[in-house]
Amino acid sequence: MSLTLTRRRVTTAALTAALLVPLAACGDGDAKGEGAKATGTPAGSASAAPAANLTVLAAASLTDVFKTAGAAYEESHPGTRLTFSFAGSQELVAQVAQGAPADVLVTADTKSMDKVKADTDTPVVIARNRLVIATGKGNPFKVDGLEDLADTKLKVVLAAPEVPAGKYSKQILDAQKITVKPVSQEPNVRAVLSKVELGEADAGLVYKTDAESARDKVVAVEIPDAQNAIAKYPAATLKDSKNAGAAAAFVAWLSSPEGQKILQDAGFQKP
Repeated sequence: MSLTLTRRRVTTAALTAALLVPLAACGDGDAKGEGAKATGTPAGSASAAPAANLTVLAAASLTDVFKTAGAAYEESHPGTRLTFSFAGSQELVAQVAQGAPADVLVTADTKSMDKVKADTDTPVVIARNRLVIATGKGNPFKVDGLEDLADTKLKVVLAAPEVPAGKYSKQILDAQKITVKPVSQEPNVRAVLSKVELGEADAGLVYKTDAESARDKVVAVEIPDAQNAIAKYPAATLKDSKNAGAAAAFVAWLSSPEGQKILQDAGFQKP
């Protein structure tokens, strides 16, 4: 059953605060690291981007790489500041549908983006990702593949079915006729990773890039291509953005050599 999302204007600060998850400015903390140094002024439209304060709604699995990418973009575009709101794609879509003020939307699947196509300009896929099994450091339960997740003695955690990572997980498990009874279903893929990191779960299905970001705490068990699913990340400007030119320039930059290098250095695949 398709769901038609109708955009409504949010008129009060309280409602806006309720819709947006806490925003993390990319310039905070250690974000201005190697990524900022590695990127020069982009060519084309990105180099001519007007200065602006941009709010970017982005899938949770982009948390680490977008902090690096954002710092690099600000470095080469003086006067522009990026503020990110990271959450599950389904939450971001709900925010857009309710009129939350933002400039750019990046989801972890094309279906989520399609739900708000009336509210966005034409999206472009900026990266791809794949699933792996995350286990505790040293892989204490000797997880070798998807079939091991069916072991009822194993505490497995998955992303909720409405989350892109949860949809991909269900897709590959169903295809292999593997029944998994998770101890919990999380609102985004980073929450799945956190459960494994903290030892609250023995294994979980996450994106390869998530496992890579926590390689000192988890082990990534590869899933063969024939059993795996590929996640696509579309990015689009929002039609109600008050910074349309700057927003379009940032989206274009994500597909530029500079933006692609940062994404691929973090483990994302080419679009």
